[in-house]
Amino acid sequence: MLVSAVVIGWLGGLVWALFFVIAVLLYYIYRHLRFMAAMSDWLANSEQASLPPANSDWDEIFYGLERMGRRHKRAMARLMAVLDRFEHAAQAIPDGIVMINDADQIEWFNPVACRHFGLDDKTDRGQFIGYLIRQSVFHDYLSHGDFREALVMKSPVSRDMTLSVQVVAFGERQKMLISRDVTQVEMLESMRRDFVANVSHELRTPLTVVGGFLETFLDTESLSRDDFLRYCDLMQQQTDRMRRLVEDLLTLSRLESPQNRLVETTVDMPLLVRSLYQDAVSLSAGRHPIEMGLESHACVIGNADELASGLGNLVSNAVRYTPPGKAIRLRWGMKSGQLCFSVQDEGEGIEAHHIPRLTERFYRVDRGRSRETGGTGLGLAIAKHVLTRHHARLQIESRIGHGSCFSACFPADRVVADEDCLETSA
Repeated sequence: MLVSAVVIGWLGGLVWALFFVIAVLLYYIYRHLRFMAAMSDWLANSEQASLPPANSDWDEIFYGLERMGRRHKRAMARLMAVLDRFEHAAQAIPDGIVMINDADQIEWFNPVACRHFGLDDKTDRGQFIGYLIRQSVFHDYLSHGDFREALVMKSPVSRDMTLSVQVVAFGERQKMLISRDVTQVEMLESMRRDFVANVSHELRTPLTVVGGFLETFLDTESLSRDDFLRYCDLMQQQTDRMRRLVEDLLTLSRLESPQNRLVETTVDMPLLVRSLYQDAVSLSAGRHPIEMGLESHACVIGNADELASGLGNLVSNAVRYTPPGKAIRLRWGMKSGQLCFSVQDEGEGIEAHHIPRLTERFYRVDRGRSRETGGTGLGLAIAKHVLTRHHARLQIESRIGHGSCFSACFPADRVVADEDCLETSA
């Protein structure tokens, strides 16, 4: 019986010990589950909630997670600052930028891209870019996937704007569409091509004439003196034409050179107008009645040689293109509130659609008539450049059948009053 009692007592103690161990384990598990739940809640609301209370190992875990969270926040803050700087820089640069994903949907764009493509920040994000830029050349460029070269296209907003567009890879699943306004570059390139073509054309005719006469001299065994002199006279006319063309080209090049600084003095305009009048009389050789009107004795601040060249072109053009017997009037006086040098003729007049282009190089209203009169097609371009350097403007008025009036008008800060001009001249 004693042994049975001992065994029963031992088993009972073992059961109580087992219950105690189980209870301790359950408490340990509960405790850890409670801390895990607290950690889960803290992680879910770490922005608002404070660090949950803990002890022993969980305390170290919580503080470790909090330190990681702080480092993560600092890294995110730095990343957001970098992204903000990138966005501000992208908005400030003069090129258009459109961020698109791998499905060619718009994710972001800067204000310049709005002007280039007419995008709307409120409605166009997430849209397929091909729906908003409906040009076949752009669709072909986007679909072919060869973005090594830029695409030159017209802006969908304005046909007067030319854009250079290029797509570059950005990140893993994004692309960056960069656009640049190259309207001025294209215009200059077009002007350069036209300039080369026009110069070649202008030089080809006189060179052909001179070359033809030289071939005649070589092929003809005997040539009468009268024929020889006549051919020489024609060659002289053509070489004079080439010389004038080269001189005008050099003048334009000099005027456009940034190294050619404007050396200014007080220019006696009445004296210059008288000189231009004498040039007109000499060039006309009695074919036109020429009048001169000096309504002001004011001078201007500028370069006398450049003004003589620019204004002289206005006078020579009037003499060349005015039919014989028609009057030409030179005038220095007030016009529309400014002092202007005006050259008025009684010629045939110029149609309105030609007037904006008259100062372009080699632009001619009547090419055949211009060559007959010996013009190079650069006179008005030179006059405009000279006046621009003097902050003056060229005003052109013309009506068919009523003649034309070319006026060089000077701003008030360029004009020297009559009495001051007399003192300076003295």
